[in-house]
Formats: sequence, structure tokens, C-alpha cells
Amino acid sequence: MGDYLLTLVDTLDTLAVLGDKKGFQRAVKNTIKFLPNFDIDSHVQVFEVTIRILGGLLSAHIIATDEQNTLGMRLDLNGTYNGELLHLARDLGYRLLPAFEASPNATPYPRTNLKHGFARGETSNTCAAGVGTLLLEFGTLSRLTNETIFEDIARQALNDVWAARSKKNLFGNDFDLEKQRWVGTATGVGAGVDSLFEYMLKSYVYFGDEQYLRVFESSYTALLQYARDTVGGYAFFNIDMRSAEIASSWVDSLSAFIPGMMVLAGDVDGAESAYMLYYHIWRRFRALPERFNLFLREPDLLFYPLRPEFVESTYFLYRATRDPFYLDVGEMVLEDINQLQRTACGYASRHSVSTLELEERMESFFLSETMKYLYLLFDDENPLHFLDNNYVFTTEAHILLPLSPVREHGSAQYPRGSSFSSRKLIHSEHPPKAAKPPFYQVDNIRQKLRQAHPDDLFSQPKYATKGFPANGNGQVSLGKQRQCPILRELAVRVQYPVAASATRSNGGSSLQPQFE
Repeated sequence: MGDYLLTLVDTLDTLAVLGDKKGFQRAVKNTIKFLPNFDIDSHVQVFEVTIRILGGLLSAHIIATDEQNTLGMRLDLNGTYNGELLHLARDLGYRLLPAFEASPNATPYPRTNLKHGFARGETSNTCAAGVGTLLLEFGTLSRLTNETIFEDIARQALNDVWAARSKKNLFGNDFDLEKQRWVGTATGVGAGVDSLFEYMLKSYVYFGDEQYLRVFESSYTALLQYARDTVGGYAFFNIDMRSAEIASSWVDSLSAFIPGMMVLAGDVDGAESAYMLYYHIWRRFRALPERFNLFLREPDLLFYPLRPEFVESTYFLYRATRDPFYLDVGEMVLEDINQLQRTACGYASRHSVSTLELEERMESFFLSETMKYLYLLFDDENPLHFLDNNYVFTTEAHILLPLSPVREHGSAQYPRGSSFSSRKLIHSEHPPKAAKPPFYQVDNIRQKLRQAHPDDLFSQPKYATKGFPANGNGQVSLGKQRQCPILRELAVRVQYPVAASATRSNGGSSLQPQFE
């Protein structure tokens, strides 16, 4: 992932959210100066470079050219910015296409080299999230360049995952793209699957295509029916995608995003229930361990690399409910991070939640996501909070504002004469010069795209999700009970702590909820 100013690019829009126009302008200028192109001999993960770098460039470009000047960061009017970040994004987009071109189908190989392209012998194993979490960035790049190849291939990649789902409308977490079969059949809302659901929903919100909403509804319904615990709704289990039997007894810190996504889906009550498990784990360890075993009530993996998912859900729940409890939680998280993980020159990952040992490492997502969501949690006057439109946060918390309409005069984000709305396959015959090594070609991609028109993708399941059966009280019953000791306790009516109880007393480490 290194060698190209990762943290700088990943945090461009964070400066905009903070209202630091001088800092934003300086960071954009430095990006352009020190990153002229991506002709870099770097072996990258397609998923990670898409969400961190491509998303960061596109978000900053949209903010800098936003006709509404939503965040007060418009730079194109005074001649200090001329679309250079979009040119960089386009250059990067072309350098990622060899991962799709080399594939026997629309599913991209998980890794490629930015300078030399795809190398034979790469692993063919990828995950559902890695394939399905490309659409927002690739789709936005298509709309900004009028080159539909990016969205169309990302859309077909998502369709490949959708077509490979189980009869229960569930996805595995390890897919062999060459053999077209699942190698790992465990599923849930954690690592390997998490952002797939998020991008189905957010792609509908941002692009307005109801096909994405339909596949999200089918997938989300399956999660509620098979993976969520059946009494309080306090946890989503890792289950087998085919049998729906419990596959493991732990939850991971990545799964803490799910309450925030449930808020976006309109399921605020369910989000509040799902949130409480992560809240009590944080209270005990003053962090979220990478994996927590629900049966043993102890961490399986002890490190905490300053991940944002718990803070993300705290932010969305506060915006939805305005319950001051979530402000108290945010204050608790902020104090814990400052007290335990702040160093002289940044914030360090915590090697173990059982000790105070730190690692000499700060992930770029700490500034791009964790700090951004914490800041927005407490900034009630932020311009984003007054918007009534379809802006979204990507899975890396990059802000995608609605694109400015095409204008006859002025700085339009859509290229003039855009034909994207007609869904024509407009593939550039002249990729960026720096991104055109001798081996460059997209013939295989073109053939894949000709086989199915974009509007023919995502056929509704040959497997229909059954409606939820109701119990005698008219309430939804979701089948067999899948509970473990801690969830049996949490299933008792949980009383939300009053403001003062969101902080620990006597350095408390209890995971016990407060009961009525």
C-alpha cells in the first residue's frame, strides 16, 4: 500500500470537514506536487487502494469543485485547482483494470501491480467485500470522466457475487474466482463480508438505481432471518452461508459498523439493540479487541489498531436519535484514545487491550475515519448536518457529495455532453499516457461487458426469501434460538445508562449491562 503518500490522500476530505481551507488547499497542492501519477512499482490490493486512494482523490475533487460550495472548500474558481486530482484518479483507475482483464469472469483478482500490471501466479482467492466494495468509487469515476468502463465492470463484479449467493441469499467470505466457488462459507457482518451490504445500500442512495436497493433488501432480510440472535437482536453471529448453523463464537471489531448501516436502512430500533454489545465490550477494555469470544467472554485477538467502526455507529445513532447517551460514549472513546494511545507524534495502535503496550504504527483510516466521525459527532453546526440530499460516506468515510449538474457555462463536474445517462458503453481508446505500458489492453473486459447489458444484471433470486413467520403475539419470530451466555443476559431488558454512567467508575472493566 505504500510509496504514494497514503495518509495524505486518505485524509484530504478530513481537512475539509474540519473547515481548514488553508490546510485543505495545501494538502491538495502537495498531493499534486509529490504524486504526479501512479507509475509506481507497487503491488497493491485492489480493494484497499480503491477505498483509500481512489476514494480520497474523488472525494477531494468533488469538494474542490462543488458548485454549492457545501463545505466552503471550492478551489477551482481562483485558478489554484484545475482538476488534477481527477486526472490522478483516472490514472489509478486504468492501472487497476488489469486485475479485471486477467480474470476469467468479472470478478477482479485481489492484487495487481500499478506499474507492471497483473502478474501471473497471483492468488485467485478473494472475499465478497473485496469484490462488492468497488461500486461507489468506480461509479463516481465513470460519472466524472464519462468513461463507463469503470462502473460497468464494478457493477458486473457485484453481479458475480450476487449470482454466487446461497439459496438463503447469503454470501461466503472466501471466493475462488477461477473455480467460481466458495472456499470459505462462513458469513455474517464482519471481515470479508461487511462492506458488501453497505455498498449495496449506499449505491442505491447515491446513484438512485433501484436494482441495488432490491439486492440489498434481499440480503439484509437474510441477515435478519438467519444471522441475528433471536431474542434481543444484540448480536449477529458468524454462520454457514448454506446451512445457517453457527460457524464461530466470536464477533470482530469490523462488525461494529452494522448499527450505523442499520440506521441508514431505517432500522433505528434494531441498530440501538445491536450497538449495546460493542458498547459494553468497549467499556471493559477501553477499546475494541479485534475479536471477542462471546462464549468465553474474552478476546481471541487482542490488538486494537484504532479502527473506526464503533465510532461510526455512535455518530449515526446520535444523528438519528439525538440521544445524549451517544455523546457521552463519544467522550468516553475520545478520552480513552487520548489517554492510552496518544504519542509525541501521533496515535499508535494498541498491541493488546489487556496491556498498555503500543505498536509503532498509525493506520491512515484513523485520521480518515475515526477522527472524522468523532469530530462530526460533536460538531452540530457542521455544514454536512444541514444537507437534505443523497450524499454518502464511503466505507473509508470519504464524503461523496451529489455531483454538480452539467452547465453550458462554468465549472461542471460532469463532462459537457455527457451521455452517461443513456448507459452507452463509452470506453476510452486513449488511456492516460503514463498508464499505457506495452501490455495494456481491455479486450477481455469489453467482451464481458458486451455479454450483458447493465440493466439486465441482478436478476431477482431464483431463491425467494420466505416471509418472517409471526409468533402468537404477532411479533416476528426468526426461527431457532441461537444464544450464548452473554446474550442470554443481554436479552433481559437493557436500560440505557444515564449520562454519568457512560464513563467508568473505579476504572471498571465489567461487561455487565444495567438491567431494569
